[in-house]
Amino acid sequence: MPKRTGPHSRGARNPKGPPIRRPRRQPPDELPEGVDLVMVQFKGHRKAYYHNRRQVPVKVGLYCMVEADRGQDMGRVVYIGPGRREWWAFAQDQGVLDIAGEQDLARLHENRGDEWEFYDICREKIQARRLNMDLVAVERQFDHKKITFYFTAENRVDFRELVRDLAGVFCTRIELRQIGVRDEARFKGGMGICGREFCCSGFLHKFVPVTLKMAKVQQLPLNPAKLSGPCGRLRCCLNYEEKLYGELRRNLPKVGAHVTTPAGAGVVRKLDLLRESCLVEVQGEDRYLEFPAGQLHWDGHNSLPLGNPSSRPRR
Repeated sequence: MPKRTGPHSRGARNPKGPPIRRPRRQPPDELPEGVDLVMVQFKGHRKAYYHNRRQVPVKVGLYCMVEADRGQDMGRVVYIGPGRREWWAFAQDQGVLDIAGEQDLARLHENRGDEWEFYDICREKIQARRLNMDLVAVERQFDHKKITFYFTAENRVDFRELVRDLAGVFCTRIELRQIGVRDEARFKGGMGICGREFCCSGFLHKFVPVTLKMAKVQQLPLNPAKLSGPCGRLRCCLNYEEKLYGELRRNLPKVGAHVTTPAGAGVVRKLDLLRESCLVEVQGEDRYLEFPAGQLHWDGHNSLPLGNPSSRPRR
């Protein structure tokens, strides 16, 4: 009987105990010289990092054999270069083995076909056990030494009996990995409202926290339908320009601030962050006037609503 695996993946929980904590990997003190870091993409847009100490002549777009969990796996090369320092923390014990040949590609194609059958079998076992979980995808390791089943669930799921059932059917190492809704969107892929491929499926390596404050800083309408992605969470792209908008915002008064303009005293009614200007309601004028930030004077401690101390006063 193959060794059965429990919920030992990242984010999984022990059904009878607290979440399992893994020690955080640290990058090496010195990066190896003359060794490229290779990023390989597997099924479901899953990416991993590998070193190329064997100097295998890999190229972007080619399929290669790499070291995997107790075996070998195959994926497509998407990046070759020095990489970031933190990436090397995951590449210290893993490496590129060889370029995939025609027989390897044929076997990969067969594996992908078998995964559909494994998916149906797993769903039947889940329904028979009446487990409250939704199966998302199945990934078979290239050397057939492990099969990973990805699923989503609102709560913790005790799937130990399910693992035994699957191990008895497939006679290989079984891993069940619980993922979130953002990971599910990355696995399935698709097109965003921008008309491009999902960022998580395309170029993102890991998810970063996205908050509603980012949308407020960029003066976007707080409409959940426009701010949320297909996964139901805030779109990842809200994080891209948040730093720039934050820098621009520090050089402007707050809406409602009392300012002095070349046309007289007034109150700020609207900000244009990209143009670094403000629409001001000036006393005696029947319309709002627009002024660059450099022509305005305000007291950041007394004139702003709630006395925003982070604003830079202009005198």
